[in-house]
Amino acid sequence: MQKVEGSSPFIRLLEPRDRHHAIHFTNGAKLRRVSITLTQLRSFLAVMRGGSVTAAADELVVTQPSVSAAVAALSRELGAPVTEREGRGIRPTAAGLAFAPFAADVIGLLEEGRRAAREAAHLADRRLRLAAVTTAAESFVPPLMRAFGVDNDEIGLTLAVGNREQVLDLVLDHHADVAIGGRPPRDPRIESIAILPNEFVLISSPEDERADGTTIDVSELERRVWLLREPGSGTRVVNEEYLAAAGLEPQTLTLGSNGAIKQAARAGLGVSFISRAAVAFELEAGLLSALPVRHRPATRRWYAMCSTVGPQRAAVDRFMAFATSPQARDALNDAGGLTNGQSAKAVRAT
Repeated sequence: MQKVEGSSPFIRLLEPRDRHHAIHFTNGAKLRRVSITLTQLRSFLAVMRGGSVTAAADELVVTQPSVSAAVAALSRELGAPVTEREGRGIRPTAAGLAFAPFAADVIGLLEEGRRAAREAAHLADRRLRLAAVTTAAESFVPPLMRAFGVDNDEIGLTLAVGNREQVLDLVLDHHADVAIGGRPPRDPRIESIAILPNEFVLISSPEDERADGTTIDVSELERRVWLLREPGSGTRVVNEEYLAAAGLEPQTLTLGSNGAIKQAARAGLGVSFISRAAVAFELEAGLLSALPVRHRPATRRWYAMCSTVGPQRAAVDRFMAFATSPQARDALNDAGGLTNGQSAKAVRAT
């Protein structure tokens, strides 16, 4: 039996001959053991993601009773229910919400350990899993990946794209090695480093009457329709924070992507604050206009983020160092990613 010791209580991973492949937690001189299986953790996390036993069973390709039994067994082991009924679905209890990050860390770290072992034995290709918010993925991330690959061609790169919430979840659940997005969360499990400025502009149709450069008064903005991204999007948060600060309650239209917002703005359906990196081509080509407005959102930063939980892989360290290097800055300048002659300045936060 292998022991993996940290602070008390410590974890003991049972070897394969143990019937349930359980994780045992002990606490000092206490005799009671808490036996938690990987099946229980995976079932619980699947229920958290899907919001129902049915969705979890479909994801794991198992029966619904087996999922229910696993979650019930986990609740018994923890001494508190981790889920409760909500209408026709299931939601996590306070205990479940508190336990979920630890469950995700256990599953994620075991998967990272498996990958690390395979890499050490030269049984798997080196791979770096990137995740980026839609705006970054559609603008400066591809040239950044290409520049990184020039001197790191032995590292295979993959890219997942989603909104801010989805991308952060990928890193926290150890399904992505590095995330690229806007404002990082205040979470000790995430390390972030600023890589370039993120300026927001108010876009509208090129035929907009204010496209002549006349500054728009705040009162006029309330009469405009505001185009918003879906919940969980950082771009949506920027717009909502601006409207709240200005005391505006305009009509809104929610669209599912930057592309849809750009097309709607071009057609004259409304206005929206969006990262200049996402609309640089359209503004230069005259397909959209950037309206002058007082007190627009302050310029923010784009960040590269990685998990602080578990050992850091060399490929992650290399990419994080590269993201603020002169080579990365040159690649971003060539792609139009840096604006107004600003240069990226490394700013670390944990």
